[in-house]
Amino acid sequence: MKPLRKTMGDAAVGVAIADDPSFLATFLKPGCAAAIWRRQTPPERQAWLDHLDPENLPCGRVVVRAHAVADAVARLCDIAGLPEGPERDWFEADVVSLSDRFAELMGAAYHRLRLSVITTNACRKFHIDAVIGRLVCTYRGTGTQYGISIANADPTRVFTVQTGAPILLKGTLWPGRTPSGLLHRSPPIEGTGESRLVLVIDPVFDTADEL
Repeated sequence: MKPLRKTMGDAAVGVAIADDPSFLATFLKPGCAAAIWRRQTPPERQAWLDHLDPENLPCGRVVVRAHAVADAVARLCDIAGLPEGPERDWFEADVVSLSDRFAELMGAAYHRLRLSVITTNACRKFHIDAVIGRLVCTYRGTGTQYGISIANADPTRVFTVQTGAPILLKGTLWPGRTPSGLLHRSPPIEGTGESRLVLVIDPVFDTADEL
């Protein structure tokens, strides 16, 4: 596990980076603002994802019980016309696996799950999400960028999460006295022709807020 600095003033800025997903539990510690599972998509699966027509990439947002994520992802893939086969089976299973890990870590019975196909500079400004916590995994294209904020300014040193590697981020609603001092953004890609496929999972503890 490779940690960044734990605190800066009264803000948590620690980033736990590890090859073993069991170390994602470090995310729950007060000084940790984010955790990254440093993994690489199998080359043949990445090549498949990268060569898909963007129109066939799954896209949508649903709120589901954690145990129903598999059906929801399959439905989104069906709607997009994602070709069936071992590659799609791998993709669906991987999303479910990440969802299960996040559900166990956060203790949430429901998830707000979003798959987005991004071709513009969406969320290009550095920010902290107004959520309790969030999992982001970029399956195709450039990964999420992050850095430490000093005096509420944009980071001067920017890191990019590897494609296929999930990052867990604390939001402004995270309980506790130590706020996150780590900002993140979507990478600026507008005009490059790049298309990103991004998975976002938020824990939902009160479904009434979603209605």
